[in-house]
Amino acid sequence: MSVLGTPERPLRVAIVGSGPSGFYSAEALLKQALNIKVDMFDKLPVPFGLVRYGVAPDHPKIKNVTKVFEKTAGNPKFSFFGNVTVGKNISVFELNKFYDAVVFAYGAESDRHLGITGEDLVGSYTATEFVAWYNGHPDFQDHHFDFSQEVAVIVGNGNVAMDVARILCKTAEELKSTDINQNALDVLAKSNIKEVHVYGRRGPVQASFTAPEIKEMGELADCYPVIDPQDMQLNESSLKELEDPANAGRKKNYEIMQSFLSIDPHGRKRKFFLHFDRSPVEIIGEGRVQKAKFEISKLSGEPNKQKVRGTGKFEEINCGIFFRSIGYTGISIKGLPFSAQGGVVPNQAGRVMDSEQIFTGWYVAGWIKRGATGVIGTNKPDAEETIKTLLEDIENLNPCETPSSEELIKFLKDREVRVVTFEDWKKIDAAEIERGIKLGKPREKFSRVTGMLSAV
Repeated sequence: MSVLGTPERPLRVAIVGSGPSGFYSAEALLKQALNIKVDMFDKLPVPFGLVRYGVAPDHPKIKNVTKVFEKTAGNPKFSFFGNVTVGKNISVFELNKFYDAVVFAYGAESDRHLGITGEDLVGSYTATEFVAWYNGHPDFQDHHFDFSQEVAVIVGNGNVAMDVARILCKTAEELKSTDINQNALDVLAKSNIKEVHVYGRRGPVQASFTAPEIKEMGELADCYPVIDPQDMQLNESSLKELEDPANAGRKKNYEIMQSFLSIDPHGRKRKFFLHFDRSPVEIIGEGRVQKAKFEISKLSGEPNKQKVRGTGKFEEINCGIFFRSIGYTGISIKGLPFSAQGGVVPNQAGRVMDSEQIFTGWYVAGWIKRGATGVIGTNKPDAEETIKTLLEDIENLNPCETPSSEELIKFLKDREVRVVTFEDWKKIDAAEIERGIKLGKPREKFSRVTGMLSAV
């Protein structure tokens, strides 16, 4: 029988990443009847990952999940090690010295490329960097977005694309009472954008945004939606998809978009266009974005398995700013196996492995495990599966040589790493809320690490 998890010797688990999958992993561990110590690491001094930096500022209810995470963080067997970059301040192998098992739950912080000519032109951006910028992520505060242009194009039709479109379409008045970064608000308030065009490769039935997100686009103060009625015409397979009870959400989307065909502009000045069956083939411009070129596509195949086929017909749109929003992808940490193709760490039910071997004591959860799919809650069953796997392996784990968080703190101190605890985070949190009150907002985040550390 394993000595780990006994009253004499706790099972020591490090969790790398403090977003939803990290906290759900911690929750799953701490509710076990075993003696378990959980230490969570994040490269930023602040927790909550994409809940803090990915959720749109005008959707505050989605952020309420942090209350559940705070409860987990209040467990005496939980510690937060903020401002510690695993792979830089401490290697993955050095973690093994202090922990019996490591769960990598650091998400997917990069973005997928379209792989088309002109993608690197000035004025071509990723949704991920724009979202991180307006949400005050320290790594993105020096990014510049040119809103002197009048026409913006967004490729992708998931909820992130809708977030980008909505933030571009809203007035400063609509955004000023949210927790949007103040600098971003000031820049967006001067925006010249009059038209926002969102393009999807598939048809309206296959769009991956959810009904509340698309419905909102018809309710903005100074922007109204526009769809070409021809884009709403469906082939036989798409009609069958609409009638499938499993596609109730898609049917709701389609009904909302149908209502847009007869919407009254009510004097609203900005326009939000939805385009379907268009595949991006090139971004055109002399030194900067001037046009986007699309191939008109069509769907063929069985319901729910339709493939996109090109028609050989093309169209162009004049635009000055271009966003790709086709999904997040993971990045590698030195020493950890990684599949560049899938943007994930190869694994089996959460056990880290490559083609040769299983890496004893290393696990993954969340987007770095399965790819960037699902909503915040999807990470809960995913994390629980990983922890179940970890606990099945408890007999085979190699007990670490230094089972002490105090020794780990000394180790990091020797490397001049300033560790931020959860108590420290509460001070940062209080300071941000105080800053927000002065601006009539729920909070004003520190958008630089130095600012965060100054509040501790």
